[in-house]
Order: sequence, then structure tokens, then C-alpha cells
Amino acid sequence: MKITVVGDVLLDVDIDGETTRLCPDAPVPVVDVAAVRRRAGGAGLVASMLADDGHDVSLVTVLSDDEAGRTLNSCLGAVALVAGMSGLPTPVKTRVRAAGRSVVRYDEGCGEVRVPEVTGAMLDAIRDAAVIVVSDYGRGLTSNAELRAALETAASRVPAIWDPHPKGAVPVPGVDVVTPNLAEARGFLAEAAGLDGFAGSGAESPATLARLLRQRWGSRAVLVTLGEIGAELAVAGMPGHRVAAPRVDVSDPCGAGDRLAATLALHRARGQGVEDAAALAVRDAAAFLGRGGVETLGSHAPELGRRHPEPGGPAAADPVSLARRVQARGGTVVATGGCFDLLHAGHARTLATAAKLGDCLIVCLNSDASVRRLKGPDRPILNQADRKELLESLGAVDAVVVFEEDTPEACLAQLRPDIWVKGGDYDPASLPEAALVESWGGRCAIVPYHPARSTTGLARSLARVS
Repeated sequence: MKITVVGDVLLDVDIDGETTRLCPDAPVPVVDVAAVRRRAGGAGLVASMLADDGHDVSLVTVLSDDEAGRTLNSCLGAVALVAGMSGLPTPVKTRVRAAGRSVVRYDEGCGEVRVPEVTGAMLDAIRDAAVIVVSDYGRGLTSNAELRAALETAASRVPAIWDPHPKGAVPVPGVDVVTPNLAEARGFLAEAAGLDGFAGSGAESPATLARLLRQRWGSRAVLVTLGEIGAELAVAGMPGHRVAAPRVDVSDPCGAGDRLAATLALHRARGQGVEDAAALAVRDAAAFLGRGGVETLGSHAPELGRRHPEPGGPAAADPVSLARRVQARGGTVVATGGCFDLLHAGHARTLATAAKLGDCLIVCLNSDASVRRLKGPDRPILNQADRKELLESLGAVDAVVVFEEDTPEACLAQLRPDIWVKGGDYDPASLPEAALVESWGGRCAIVPYHPARSTTGLARSLARVS
């Protein structure tokens, strides 16, 4: 899946250390520097997050040919850069931190703003995208008329998430989801009221803000983020609702909005509904902060780019470790289970649908002894080693774990997936595993069952020709 991130980039610098004394000539803390870290900021941070997860990412932006710009370019790593010329100094934002908390931030090159020219390659990258994230940091790029026209056309055919900025341009019509924070939403509505009397008393609730801004911008949805509370979602033709966030201890909220926009785009591109995608994105952003936020970027090898190259490949070796690594980077682990005796098209369709719900799919497979207890002494038709290898050969499956029990609860307790998938006409809340999965914050999902294709039917057909 080709992901295109569009927006302004800047260089973020963190100077970390400890402070144990005050300066003798002024009442300010002295920070003994222990480390200096540089990373891509703005749209570059969104692109870096996605690339760090192993995705195919292009970044459409403008850069300056100065020392900070060259440093920024080197920080982008695996991101495919499609850049024009900025014509302005590279913005640099430097945080000085003691014991992990900011003491002061100073900005360089952030004053002047200019609408840059765009190149044909930049426009082509937008046209070729399978999903788009616009990360506007108010530097002028999203005000370019050619770029806006390309984004509006693209938004009519692919999911486009727009993370706005108070000093940036308004989203183009037709965007899938716009993600302002609460202060930004209030500012955007006040600006709209000042321009044409659109609305705005200054005391609107988050739900009202989301609804009015969605109407104003002509987007499919607006998700107003509310920090530790969660977010408020307004969708065209549907009542709005609050998306709750899990409680996490946060020392540095930097990057939460970028993480939310990135993961929201991924879930929408995989076919998730807006409400489910918003809930997953809010949870992913909270998990990202809970793990340490931007400090964790680049500390793991890419893994979410799918898939292991051959049956029994390295990604299939340890399903529990795979699940932990995916979740450690904010990814979504999907699990499903069954006997999978005589793999058929119905199985393949169900597994392919399940895989689209997250970043990796792990299959919990009944052992031979378990199948015999459930289905009788003549089953399984294929032994567990063959069934496991066939499942691992499917592009939708990342790993298989065999369990000996009659039910998968013990296996699930080890994997702790974010989503447990069953095929059929069940009510997710009535599944026997529902309470267990929900105990760690997961959920159950039902995917379509294909009744014309079954192992039992295939077995009967084979008996007739044998």
C-alpha cells in the first residue's frame, strides 16, 4: 500500500540532561547535557512513524538547501522524499529537557511563511497514492493552488486524513477525516464566524464544534482530539459520539496527534469504518505516548510491512513475540482461530478480511488431539504440521500458534490480541471469548461466513470420488 504524506517539515532537536543547581548569575536551572537527538518533525515525523512501522511511504514537501535541511534529509531514513525548494531557512525547534521534562524550547527560522511552488513529481506522488495524510504545520505548502487541486481530486477516490494547523490552509472539500485538537477547533470556528457569520458563540461543546466544522469543511468526518479524555467524532449522516482514550501515564505528549493521524489513515485504507478507525487510532496514540512517545521511534526494525517470505519464515517462529513487537510500535494485532482442516476458499476469504483489520494476523490452530475431541476419531483429515504450513503460506497470515485445549482462551491470554475475529452470524458481545479479550482492552469482530464452502462438504465430495 502506497502511503503519501503531504505537508511541512522541520527539524526537531531534543537536548536531554539533568539539573541539580541554579546558575550563579541568574535564577535559572543549569542543565548538564547527556544527549542530543535530532529527528524529522512536522510531516516528516508522520512519514517517519509510518516508515518505522515498515510501510511504503512517500513524503511530499519542500526543503531548504542549508545545514538544517541536510540534517533533516538524513533523518528521514527509509522515507521516499519528493521535495521542491522551500526558499526559506529550515525551521528548527529545540527543546531543552531535564529528567525528561521540558525546561525551555527555542525556535529558529519559524517566523517567515511563504507559499512555495510545487513540482510535477510532487503532484504525481499525490495522484499515485493509495492513502494520503496531510500534515499541515502552517508553513504555506497546503495553500498552493495546484497542490490543493490535486489533493481534492485524490480525496474523491482514496482516504485522505487532514491534520490542520491554526496558521495553515483549510482542508479541501471531500477529505475523509479532519483531526483538529480542541483549541484548534475553537479557533477555526471563531475564524469562520468572523469571515461570514457561519457560527460560533465561543462556548460550543466538542460535539458541536465537530459537527459545525464538518459542515463548514465539507469533509466526511471531523475528529476533535481532547487529550487524555479521547476525542469527539462527527460523521456525515450519523449522530456524533465520544471516543474514549485508555488511561496512560504521559511524560511527553509530543507526537500524539501525528501518531493518531497516521494510524487513522492506515485503518481507513484497510476498510475500517470511520467510527472503528477513530477508536483504534485514539487507542494507538495513547499506547504510543505510554511507551515513551517520540523517544521510541527508530528503536525497532520495520515489521509491519508484511509478510514472511516463505512458510515457516522468521515472522512465524514466535507468535507471542511478534504480537508484542507489533503492539510496541502502536500496531494492531488481529487473531482468529479454528481447525482449518482442508483449507478452502471460505477460509482464505475470512482470513484475508481479518488481516485487513490490523497490522498482523495470528491464527490459533487446534491441535490434532483437540480436533479429534471436537469432531471425532476420523478428523483431522490433514495433520497439524501440514495445516500449520498451509496457513503460513497464505499472504494474509503472519504467524500460527497451535493449542492443545478444546478452546482458545489460554492461547489468547498469551497473545493478548487487540482484535479477536470470528466468522459467522454471531453477536460479538455473546462470544465466549469476549469477556477475556475485553479484559485487556481488546474487542471481538465478526467477518462474513461463506456457507457454500465448508470442510465437511469437501470431505463428502472427496469420499464420493475416492
